[in-house]
Amino acid sequence: MQENLRRCSFTTYTAHLLKTGGQMPVSKPQDLPRGGGGRWPLCGAGFRSVQWGDLEVGYTETDAGDHTLLYQGLPGDVCPCPHYGYMFKGRLRCRYPGSDWPDEVAEEGDAYFFRAGHVLIYEEPSEVLELNPASALQYMMDHIEEAATRLSEG
Repeated sequence: MQENLRRCSFTTYTAHLLKTGGQMPVSKPQDLPRGGGGRWPLCGAGFRSVQWGDLEVGYTETDAGDHTLLYQGLPGDVCPCPHYGYMFKGRLRCRYPGSDWPDEVAEEGDAYFFRAGHVLIYEEPSEVLELNPASALQYMMDHIEEAATRLSEG
């Protein structure tokens, strides 16, 4: 069992917190820090996120909108991050351009998994909680932040 704890860094992180008397992170979605705690300030007030271990815990409140253009410039012009989420409100379509994979749709009350290689279209105003691999989300969000900076400068 000890070997299994070493293999999973999130479990190792949790074991470390318990061993050192640290508290487990707990938060209400709407209390997560805006813009990833300052890491992605241009992503808007509707995006809240924090990194816990190897996961990025994010809460998004957004109007309806096609986010396809946000991924332009990434390899394949698609999101490189898999998303594990829960829809509190709204409707979210996930498309996989350049593949034979069918669209996937998550609606209010649905838990979902969208694999990497997608674009997202919020078909209705939505509230979403996601757990994502932190490094993949960081790469994607940094790209979006850079694109937003370029747009705001010129």
